Amino acid sequence: MSCCLLEFCRVQELKAVREFLFQNQQNNPSLGDKKTENELAWDDSDWGSWDNPEAKEDGRSAPWLQDCVVSLSPCSDLMVVAKDHKAVFLSAKWRTDDGGREEMTLAVSWSGTLILTLSVGLSVCVFRSSTGRPDWTCIVVGFSSGYVRFYTELLNEDPVLRLKCRTYEIPRHPGVTEQHEELSILYPAALVTIDGFSLFQSLRACRNQVARAAAAGSEVVHPPPLAYKKWGLQDMDTIVDHSSVGIMTLCVFDQMKNASILGGFHASVKGSPPAMSQYITVGGGPYTGFYYAIEGSSQPLLSHVALAVASKLTSALFSAASGWLGWKKQSEEEPTQKQKPKVEPATPMAVRFGLPDSRRHGEFICLSPCNTLAGVTDDFGRVTLLDVGRGIAIRMWKGYRDAQLGWVQVSEGRGERESSPSAPLPRRHAQFLVIYAPRRGILEVWGTQQGPRVGAFTVGKHCRLLYAGYRLMGVNSVTSQGWLLHTQQVCLFDPATGALLGSVHPGNALESLLANKNAPVSCLTNITRVLLASLKGQDPEAVDEGLFQLCSSQLKLLQLYTDIQQLHSTGETEVAGIEEELARVSPTLQRYAELTSGSRPSVSFALDSPDASLPVRSFLSQMECEGEEIRVVPGPNADWTQLGSFLFWGCLTGESPLQKVCTTLQKTGISPQQLLSLLLSVWLHREKEVLKKTEAVRHLHTLLTALSSMKGAVEESWDMQCVSPWWQQVRSACVQSHSSAAALLAAIVAHRAAKANITILAETKFQSEWEAVSLELEQWAVCVRQLEDVLSLQTLLCVPPPQGTPGSATPHCSVKALLEGGRGGIADSVAKWVFRQDLAPERLKDMLQRRGEAESTEQSSQPEQGKGEKSQEDLLVSVCQRFPDSLSPDLLFAHCCWEYVVQWNKDPEVGYLSWAVEHLKLVSSPHIQLGISSMMWNTFIVKCFSAAAFLIEKVGKAPKDRLCRRDVGMGDCAMTAFLGSCVQLLQILMEADSGVEEVTPPELCVEEVWGEAEGPASLAELALEQKGVHYPLVQHHYLLASLLHTAMTFSLRVKPLSLFDSKGKNAFFRELSSIQLMPSGDMDPGLVSLRQEFLLRVNPDILRRHLVCELYNQGLDPRAEQVMFEVEDKDVLGSQLLVLTGQRLSYSLLHTQTQTRPAMELLARLPPTLCTWLKAMDPSELGCPSVPLSQTSRLVSRLIEILPENHGQYSLALHLLEAVEDLQRDD
Repeated sequence: MSCCLLEFCRVQELKAVREFLFQNQQNNPSLGDKKTENELAWDDSDWGSWDNPEAKEDGRSAPWLQDCVVSLSPCSDLMVVAKDHKAVFLSAKWRTDDGGREEMTLAVSWSGTLILTLSVGLSVCVFRSSTGRPDWTCIVVGFSSGYVRFYTELLNEDPVLRLKCRTYEIPRHPGVTEQHEELSILYPAALVTIDGFSLFQSLRACRNQVARAAAAGSEVVHPPPLAYKKWGLQDMDTIVDHSSVGIMTLCVFDQMKNASILGGFHASVKGSPPAMSQYITVGGGPYTGFYYAIEGSSQPLLSHVALAVASKLTSALFSAASGWLGWKKQSEEEPTQKQKPKVEPATPMAVRFGLPDSRRHGEFICLSPCNTLAGVTDDFGRVTLLDVGRGIAIRMWKGYRDAQLGWVQVSEGRGERESSPSAPLPRRHAQFLVIYAPRRGILEVWGTQQGPRVGAFTVGKHCRLLYAGYRLMGVNSVTSQGWLLHTQQVCLFDPATGALLGSVHPGNALESLLANKNAPVSCLTNITRVLLASLKGQDPEAVDEGLFQLCSSQLKLLQLYTDIQQLHSTGETEVAGIEEELARVSPTLQRYAELTSGSRPSVSFALDSPDASLPVRSFLSQMECEGEEIRVVPGPNADWTQLGSFLFWGCLTGESPLQKVCTTLQKTGISPQQLLSLLLSVWLHREKEVLKKTEAVRHLHTLLTALSSMKGAVEESWDMQCVSPWWQQVRSACVQSHSSAAALLAAIVAHRAAKANITILAETKFQSEWEAVSLELEQWAVCVRQLEDVLSLQTLLCVPPPQGTPGSATPHCSVKALLEGGRGGIADSVAKWVFRQDLAPERLKDMLQRRGEAESTEQSSQPEQGKGEKSQEDLLVSVCQRFPDSLSPDLLFAHCCWEYVVQWNKDPEVGYLSWAVEHLKLVSSPHIQLGISSMMWNTFIVKCFSAAAFLIEKVGKAPKDRLCRRDVGMGDCAMTAFLGSCVQLLQILMEADSGVEEVTPPELCVEEVWGEAEGPASLAELALEQKGVHYPLVQHHYLLASLLHTAMTFSLRVKPLSLFDSKGKNAFFRELSSIQLMPSGDMDPGLVSLRQEFLLRVNPDILRRHLVCELYNQGLDPRAEQVMFEVEDKDVLGSQLLVLTGQRLSYSLLHTQTQTRPAMELLARLPPTLCTWLKAMDPSELGCPSVPLSQTSRLVSRLIEILPENHGQYSLALHLLEAVEDLQRDD
């Protein structure tokens, strides 16, 4: 026998845990700051103490963990480390390591201070759900004040010494008493036991009540009473630990023996032995005590549970993890109890017998999983093994001072005992005692009762052995059926590294040897061969059949590994060519390779590379041998790809003989379907390397042909008018893959191989020169065309966005994803690309016009030469030509509009809404335009629009930035732009509603190869399904939007809703398709006067200034000069035009695509103040940024004329004039 000690988890932030628990004891913080996270301490307190070897430390960590209370849940998903009144909870988290494998870590989920001082009692209970799986976790804490808290519960006034749980176990043999769940709490002179079922029901009820109270905003809960038994332990001087063995029933002989000993010769004996609960205690006087409580001798006590809703402990417990029982955090402290809770008296229970040893004092007892044995440690450094049933010591180990104990139970394999023709025999179990000796730094595993030591491991001297001794709570004989929950039996926590070393499990020595990653394959092969020969030479009846099969199967796998490894040393270069099929897609493949290779720098490790040699341990773990056949065990994609690379990558690169490798694999009996999956996996996952090796495609064709000719690949009875499962497997892998180029190449190769296969079958069956027509070939034609379309689309999506734009990760598409995305999935992908590229609507319109010109001049709908695919415009035109229906201009503009409005909804401060409206204007179909406008209004706009209207009505003027952000969710400038977009959107709605009757609805078509798309309805389909709008109601909203936009633009004082009568107010913000009562032509005179008063309050000079700025903004300088003469407040106009001039000059010097050398030299000569001011300008606000310098020079001259010399910005205007004149002179 041998043992394995494997790391299954690692604790993160261990240094922070220690610093939190021992922050008051850190005497030298400067030294601790220099230590790394794993180097938690360097204890030099014993330096120089060479005379005492036992006092020497290993120098890695101080024994801080021994001063803490540590408990790990049975499912290993929660750990609690506590000291005094502080506690840290660590919850399980899964992360991916560098090799792509999932690993579990324990990270700090909560740390804080407990209200009471912690005693040594701490337990983590996991409760089941209705399905029998782990549902929620409860931490049971015992305090020195006597409280046990899962809720506030006072059971005794003495300190809590120990908390232990016992969970349900399925009886192993008929007649064995069924053990029920129980929580036992040890006090110095009392033992409290709580029935597990009652505890589970009470905690679940409290948990549900707290959840309902939290949902209702209340803290009033009424927990049910808790039933428990309290025993007064007598006849022992001191008690430090205990174990609850459970219910037992004596045989008749033992009953008569006990009766005669206790009652004498005349004692009476009952007809049936009574059921008794057995408890074992350790301490002193006697060293070990055995107590028996007859069932029914004590009635359960009812305690009214007090919920500490505001306690720090419960708040921490149940805010740290959502699945824990608990309450929300409260700011107030726990109210002090007015009177002390009543403590129930204990029922006396005398010790039945014990193991007297006046000098020896017990320290710890650990009960075995089968409840028949127990290990006890004492202050003499001994470990004693007790026979629980007989009450005697049967074994003792010396030299284990401060030892920590645990148990491992190993079940018998499912073999002949369960397959016997009669009633199946129960499985046998072996018990192993685990002893951790911290002073020697060794972990040992001993066989019981008199078995040898089967394993020993050198570990750290400051570790903690964590052994729960229980499993899931809330389980009974019914819910335990089919229960295969894995719980960690015992594990070792190393504080130096934070590692949790998994359960010590005795196993076969050969399995341990094969699991060694450093053992060479030749050594493993020789050892396995010798062992197999030795077994063959023994008596067949004495040989373990399982060991014989293991040796035989592993030897066969090792031989296969060696053969494949040797074949990779020779090469073969003669292959068939398929250049004609590749010429058609070569330009797109080249452009795709340019965009995907080296687009983003990354770090990789040689050991994780697919080129790294496959360790023999990994090979054996992924293969199974059943009789004469070998099959591959399905596993993660990374392991599957690594195994495929080991088998086929040498063949794909031409370094290995293809036919020999295929012949070797065929002899092993591995199914061709599994070999095909491995080949496709490595091909599709190593796309970048495949594109660099041009000869790999030809080698793939040869490999695929060889695999297809294997027995069991393509059925001989296959009807050519049906779909072949073999080739369907290839198509399924290609259409699901996100590696577009590799999938297309694989499809082209498979199409050629399938066509050759069908031709051979046709010649065999029909003996005719006619070309065979097959459903299989039709499927391949569709698949190849779909993959070509996807490659073209993926190439476009790989174009990196320009710098400074809101970029994101490159999306990956596949044939399957596009088919499942519905008919609008392709347009949606391109719309997202347009957003990432920050393409202006007018520029997109020009690009689509190029597409129309190309279609009118070229007869072919798909470009084959690919000469102009160097820019994103050409790529977009190419994709649009491949999808003429799915990417029609109206559909693309509609999806772009929707994408921009979605992005605006995420960030209203950015002007995405204005671009969404611009895209909507470019939609030519009024039906689609009307539907998109209605959907935008109802989904995103109307809520913010109504909030803005009510805010302005409430304030009575243009609100400040703070109020806009609070009520509308955007700043004042963003809200002004938003209201302007609302005006344009409502204008589009009215125009589209007027044009729907003149034009027939468009027919939404899709390309023939994409006709099977299934998924959600497309955006255009939803738009055409929208109801029509009520024109007067839209016009009514348009009037309000114009009024709101005017108020925000010119900072007017107005209550906009007050300018409408009651009918008008009630009609606002209703469904635009509904019929509402609108204001009549007969207007209330008071309302008319109110409107006239508002118009009279509008300063005409403000409108003139706004008109001048808008004319200059659009580049209409001559018309602006004419209006400028009518403006009265020239100072304000000068300040406004100064900003506009700065925007023009900033565009000329900083934001043009082709900056001239004179412009750059001028920028270097500018004063620092002017240069900083120009960089702060935003030219994107200009309607026409490209204005001749002569117009800008004339504008600056006009600025100096209208600005007084004492104006604060007069000097800035002079600097602008000099800069413009210099720029003109240089040009």
